[in-house]
Amino acid sequence: APVPQVGTNLTDLRLPRKVTVRELGGCMGPIWPSYYSECSALLFVVDASNPTQVSSSCIQLLSVLSAAPLASVPVLVLFNKIDLPCYMSLVEMKSLFRMQDIVSCATQPITLLETSARDGTGLADVLQWLRTTLKDPS
Repeated sequence: APVPQVGTNLTDLRLPRKVTVRELGGCMGPIWPSYYSECSALLFVVDASNPTQVSSSCIQLLSVLSAAPLASVPVLVLFNKIDLPCYMSLVEMKSLFRMQDIVSCATQPITLLETSARDGTGLADVLQWLRTTLKDPS
């Protein structure tokens, strides 16, 4: 079974230019601000199968969105693990996160997607969002 990311990982993607993705687990939240100035786009991943983490994920998201260095950085919120039988739907997650209020108050553009890192659902949409956001041709 997948386990939460607890450290930091670097991954290079070609979109077609090289883009470096820095993955920082939720428990690394206290050091996230040290990376904000390097950020061109932000992917915020939420475990849609874990309702007990919704409130802390929402607080972390609000903290990220209110950080001055990220005021104009496009944000993609990914509700992940939709392949699990206990996942909450996009409608449920949007309601629990009060996404309509968050999007209307945010200074940056926010996009929402459902994904499954395990079976690949939604990953093509994530790559397309990155290409478009980072101004790479398709």
